[in-house]
Amino acid sequence: MTNLGPLDRTLRAILGALLILSPLLLNAGGIWIYVIPAIGAGLLGSAFMGFCPAYTLFGIRTCKAKDASGN
Repeated sequence: MTNLGPLDRTLRAILGALLILSPLLLNAGGIWIYVIPAIGAGLLGSAFMGFCPAYTLFGIRTCKAKDASGN
C-alpha cells in the first residue's frame, strides 16, 4: 500500500539524508547525535517504501489512487 506521492517521497529522501548527515556536519553532541539521524532514517525509510503510518492514521494520501485495473 502506497500513500506517498512522488514529491512527498523526494522531499522525505532529501530531508532524511540531511538529518542523517547533520551531526557530522554540525558537530552536534549529546543525545542528539543519535536522535537526529534516527528521525532521518525514518524519513528515508518511508520515502523508499512509499508508505507513512502517520498518514494512514489521519487519512492523508499524497499519491494518486489506483483504479481496479491497477493503473
